[in-house]
Amino acid sequence: MDEIFDSEKIRSEAENLIRSFLDSHPQKNGSIFVVGCSSSEIVGGKIGKDSSAEAGKAVFETAKKICGEKGLFLACQCCEHLNRALVVESACAQKYSLDEVSVVPWAHGGGSLATAAYYGFSKPVVVEKIQASAGIDIGLTMIGMHLKSVAVPVHFDSKIGCATVVAAYSRPKLIGGERARYTRD
Repeated sequence: MDEIFDSEKIRSEAENLIRSFLDSHPQKNGSIFVVGCSSSEIVGGKIGKDSSAEAGKAVFETAKKICGEKGLFLACQCCEHLNRALVVESACAQKYSLDEVSVVPWAHGGGSLATAAYYGFSKPVVVEKIQASAGIDIGLTMIGMHLKSVAVPVHFDSKIGCATVVAAYSRPKLIGGERARYTRD
């Protein structure tokens, strides 16, 4: 791994990117915001090989704080070993009629972010899939499967630790062809 882990630096970088994204692409109150995160990539390791509980916890706590302030439900994506299931608060699962699955994530079977979420939410549940309105992907973990159509990517010049970060928000589909109008007169 290339960098010594600095929890405060990771929190600061995550906060800056998440706030910047949500300020420029505000989401409706009660929407779902998904976070995918490779803690391995954050600390300079290879995805899935160098999990960092501290990095996962730093990202989770930062995202949870911001989503709480903005009235959003946070969904934390598990790793491929749990089929990219998501940890959410039970209120989110109830509101969106999400199907729960039975599993408890841990660092090497779910990932550090999902583990932090499972133990950091007040009433966590794991669900198989969602359709989030927006999300951020730290370390290129493939959050696209959890976004509504049509996902619009947003690229960042900055990183979180050593991890590349991309985000996306969704917009309604444009339908109707050449006779359609998409704004009010």
